[in-house]
Amino acid sequence: MEGPSSLFLSFSALQNNINFVRSRVGKKVIISSVVKGNAYGHGIKEFVQLALKCGIKHFSVFSSDEAYEVVDATNGEAQIMIMGEIPHEHLEWAISNNVEFFVFECTRVTEAINEAKRLKSVAKIHIEVETGLNRTGFNESEIAKLIPILHDNQEHIHVKGICTHFAGAESVANHVRIQKQIKRFNKHYKYLLSKGIEPELKHTACSAAAMVYPKTCMDMVRIGILQYGFWPSKETFIDYVSKVKTPDRNDPLKRVISWKSSVMSVKYVTTGEFIGYGTSFLAQQDMKIAAVPVGYSHGYSRVLSNLGRALVNGIRVGVIGLVNMNMMMLDITEVEEVEVGDEVILIGGYNGLEISVASFGELSNQLNYELLTRLPQRIPRKIIE
Repeated sequence: MEGPSSLFLSFSALQNNINFVRSRVGKKVIISSVVKGNAYGHGIKEFVQLALKCGIKHFSVFSSDEAYEVVDATNGEAQIMIMGEIPHEHLEWAISNNVEFFVFECTRVTEAINEAKRLKSVAKIHIEVETGLNRTGFNESEIAKLIPILHDNQEHIHVKGICTHFAGAESVANHVRIQKQIKRFNKHYKYLLSKGIEPELKHTACSAAAMVYPKTCMDMVRIGILQYGFWPSKETFIDYVSKVKTPDRNDPLKRVISWKSSVMSVKYVTTGEFIGYGTSFLAQQDMKIAAVPVGYSHGYSRVLSNLGRALVNGIRVGVIGLVNMNMMMLDITEVEEVEVGDEVILIGGYNGLEISVASFGELSNQLNYELLTRLPQRIPRKIIE
């Protein structure tokens, strides 16, 4: 039984976005599809299956529970990398399933080695180095302590990569800081080489860095928001446009996700009546309104009360009154012949009009990332061409 709304994922849009990223990073660089946060709200299971069809063979997640979902969705067809949390009790599963993971403390390395020894196997690790984000990662003194541990346990540890994360590559305000991080990363890498540790892969670039700082596209790039059809920030899009040599400066990305519901009820309200809870909206004229069975429990923020927009029968309409837990009201006064069951587009386009995720963000002061990842997992995700 389906719920009151559905999310649709476009295969052609994702293929377009992957092709664009490939054109920017080159043929030899591995594209790791970042699917943390339930694939940025798109749904891990459904999105991973789409990405596999687009030729993606490497996926990055934040935690071991997300890795489990990707392993299940890929059925052994791709490599999975955990960039964050992996509890000690999950190490056995990760190593047994060939799942790679970041290490940023010696304790985690020794735990991985001990588990690999017990399993008579090899733990595949990526050494995260501290370069200036000051979140997680080995600093110089900690790397020095790590070296002998790696040398003494080569048969049970494989240094798959060395990596770091940039502190806001999407903003020009961080330019100097990013440049310093790049230098520190290269310094850490050279130090490891001098000590006989040679990581198989170097990777530092997220979506923003891959676009703005091409030299960060090393052996692999970790692409999140771009693949879903969104720019990390307006600045990154402007930076791209400024470098385009052809006359076509349109957005090359296509939104993978759209969100649709339907009209639940149509009624008429006379001038002077309040609509919905409280007194936030007073009808200034006779109005025709539609109830839509989507509210803040479905991820449609209450902040969008009297601000949100939707498309009904190809006409852009406004949300009126307070967004309820399970319902909102739309002003359909100017839309002719609206009936119960008619499609309501909450995110997506119709005949040249579009309700964008960015417009949600601008109205509710949320980032693209935040709004997308707040879409409940229980909303059905459907794949379309």
